[in-house]
Amino acid sequence: MPTATTAWTRESYKESYKDRRRRAHTQAEQKRRDAIKRGYDDLQTIVPTCQQQDFSIGSQKLSKAIVLQKTIDYIQFLHKEKKKQEEEVSTLRKDVMALKIMKVNYEQIVKAHQDNPHEGEDQVSDQVKFNVFQGIMDSLFQSFNASISMASFQELSACVFSWIEEHCKPQTLREIVISVLHQLKNQLY
Repeated sequence: MPTATTAWTRESYKESYKDRRRRAHTQAEQKRRDAIKRGYDDLQTIVPTCQQQDFSIGSQKLSKAIVLQKTIDYIQFLHKEKKKQEEEVSTLRKDVMALKIMKVNYEQIVKAHQDNPHEGEDQVSDQVKFNVFQGIMDSLFQSFNASISMASFQELSACVFSWIEEHCKPQTLREIVISVLHQLKNQLY
């Protein structure tokens, strides 16, 4: 039969076991709370908008909800900035690629010219170029002169814009150039 000392020892062992468990649980809970507090403190030092104190609040510590909201806002801002920078990098890469292609093309042109330096001498003379330009300008001036009214500045402006819209369309200019080239061809040959 157990003696009183044995019963007391078991009871005290039980108490000390319960106390140890309670103490361990309390310590674990305190560690968890300290880790959360350090996390919030770190967020307040890392997130720029948490560092900017509102002077109307004074030097009060920001609430955890405000710290979390400001952190979320800052992360969203960083995501937008990252996306914008990725788009800029993509655009710059495309520009670099285009410039590399242009460089290769120019190098090929230079090489072709170096291989055949007299190739350009049989090209169109300056006089023929001038005649083409003059024919195009004469045709445009005739239509311009026929379309313009100089009764007032307002009417002149309206006529100029109307003439540009009607006579400077790519298709119209193409037709004028073809017509002038046919005329010059007939004159030359």
